[in-house]
Amino acid sequence: MSRLHAENHLVSRIGWLRAAVLGANDGIVSTASLIVGVASAATGPSEILVAGIAGMVAGAMSMAAGEYVSVSSQADTENADLARERAELAAQPEAELDELTQIYVKRGLGPDLARQVAEQLTAHNALETHAREELGIVEHMAARPVEAALTSALTFAVGAAMPLALVILSPASMLVYSVSIASLLFLALLGAIGARAGGADVLKATVRVTFWGAAAMALTAGIGALVGTTL
Repeated sequence: MSRLHAENHLVSRIGWLRAAVLGANDGIVSTASLIVGVASAATGPSEILVAGIAGMVAGAMSMAAGEYVSVSSQADTENADLARERAELAAQPEAELDELTQIYVKRGLGPDLARQVAEQLTAHNALETHAREELGIVEHMAARPVEAALTSALTFAVGAAMPLALVILSPASMLVYSVSIASLLFLALLGAIGARAGGADVLKATVRVTFWGAAAMALTAGIGALVGTTL
């Protein structure tokens, strides 16, 4: 008698993982870039700290609102599709059964077996089957607006706290360099953790997130220095 082996599919993490990585990445990049830009304009430490804290709060709220609105729109679309599918199953059950049969035929099953599978799955849970096979809606990929909003806001704040801590701990003369270097290290670590958790290529993800973080900080540092010189 064969024994079933346990499987742990990483795709089940995609909902919260996407929001967490995006939030923390934005928290580090946005806040570090803001701090570097303001510091490059020769502003005092207290003003830099205030700007950083304001950026953290505004960014966390923006991330939460953006994720909530975006994922809510996705959820509304999914619910509308499910309602339409529910109505079609009630009004035209045979047509929906034929449609499901054709889906399985296109996936490689013979007509008779496809019909048998369609009938059995329809008898088990018709709406769930059509949602999965016809609409592509599965439970671990379903939109969860509140979860996405809270995860993004929290991870943004955690990411932003890292460069903010360096404003307090680092000497003023070394602030730009210490925030830049430490933030890039944080970004590299975040990219590696996110890739490992999602089963992706660690090196590729690390290089990608570090490159764009460095580009953002370099751009804001240049603008800050230019504005500080002009004013």
